[in-house]
Amino acid sequence: MTIGFIFECGPQGADKQVCEYLVGEMFPGITCQSITLDNKPNLLANAPTAARSLLADGCERVLIIWDLRPAWPDKAGKACRAAERQALLDALAKEGLQAAPVYLVCVEQEFESWLMADEAKLSAFLSTPTHEYKVPRVRRPDREKNPKSLVMKHFQMALGRNYEDRVHAIKVMRTNPPPNWAKLRRSDSFARFEAKLAVDQP
Repeated sequence: MTIGFIFECGPQGADKQVCEYLVGEMFPGITCQSITLDNKPNLLANAPTAARSLLADGCERVLIIWDLRPAWPDKAGKACRAAERQALLDALAKEGLQAAPVYLVCVEQEFESWLMADEAKLSAFLSTPTHEYKVPRVRRPDREKNPKSLVMKHFQMALGRNYEDRVHAIKVMRTNPPPNWAKLRRSDSFARFEAKLAVDQP
């Protein structure tokens, strides 16, 4: 099975790297085909055309994945997942894809919420042979308003260096122990991602 993915990042973006890695861990038989659209405005404008292209290339379904942050504000100036989702649904309908196997996954707030969900893995990456660093458990990672800043803070406290998402996110995910799916599911957006992948899986 080939699943298409559309991301708002660049070709080496953290979202793409981590999602493709997690797909391989959960469902080794799935092949990923990804299109990156660089930023959220481009994704909102061009994801339907990209989805049509992926379906035409033989993808059995397509997942459109984006972060709630950076905010695309509603009239009150707040980030609004419902507004972004509806904008994509309307654009998909205009493309004639309203009944197509295209699914939307909004990551709340940022992709780093998934890193915070599995604190043992992040702790292992940030620990050194001479200093064990423990990341506190975050019960509801999607409720963290700025998880990237929180991950940056842990990197500075543990290692004294900056967190770079394109470099470090995938390294954290690949660090032993293996992914703890129960912990990752504490993130509702990860659970939605997993559910869209699991459709039709044995």
